[in-house]
Amino acid sequence: MSDTQHPASPHGEGKRVYDPHGDHHFPDERVNAVLEFVEHDEEIQTYLEAQNVNAVDRKRYNDHGAKHIEIVRNRALCLYDLLKAGQVDFNGARQQGLDEADEAVIVALAATLHDIGHVVHRDHHAYYSIPLAADVLDRILPEFYDVAETVRLKGEVLHAILCHHTEETPLTTEAGVIRVADALDMERGRSRIPYEQGGRGINTLSSQAINRVSLHEGEASPVMVEIAMTNAAGVYQVDNLLKAKLKGSGLEDDIRIVAVNTNETTEQLVERIEL
Repeated sequence: MSDTQHPASPHGEGKRVYDPHGDHHFPDERVNAVLEFVEHDEEIQTYLEAQNVNAVDRKRYNDHGAKHIEIVRNRALCLYDLLKAGQVDFNGARQQGLDEADEAVIVALAATLHDIGHVVHRDHHAYYSIPLAADVLDRILPEFYDVAETVRLKGEVLHAILCHHTEETPLTTEAGVIRVADALDMERGRSRIPYEQGGRGINTLSSQAINRVSLHEGEASPVMVEIAMTNAAGVYQVDNLLKAKLKGSGLEDDIRIVAVNTNETTEQLVERIEL
């Protein structure tokens, strides 16, 4: 189901897709140039296709390929934009002496490359992603940066990639964004392939219950994440997966999560959950 086919949120459409031509609360020219480069890079695009084989074809797990990466990168940049609007401090690029414009580059590249370790194995993939992503970064970063900037930016991207894994603690706000954004890809489309192939694991079934995820400017916090689900199975995605990613991200005080059961045709076991 496409973004335009979901029922409207009571809080409006919210942010779901990063628009390079839109207005943002951060300097976007540099990240837009990097995104254009990535889109036409054969090696990166091949990784995004190949990394789904172990995850979906062999493990019958949820999508971890090109579509997942597209969604996570969109969510990450939208989340980053809302946090910048809320004046949340980003320390990764700053502490390395890089520009504010490099914060979005870190977020975009980490979102793009965080799962390429799946080409080696689904298990422990975050650790396999590090050397593979390092090789890619060594090739593409010199297109935009000098040697010193490349070294520093590469380290920040790899840190964010590693810390999307809940066993590692993000030390930068940029890394926290990647960790949370990874869990925001929970709509039913992500489980389409394993579901159609007969997969009925909890990740697949709970994803089938999620209709829409949208990001909004919050009131008590900079960001409100609204999740519309059709039955109580979606609670697993919200409570066990997203909550686990948010915990320890460094963004716990900046993001409010609201999940609403939108199915009016059946008795609602869960009407509303707030984290």
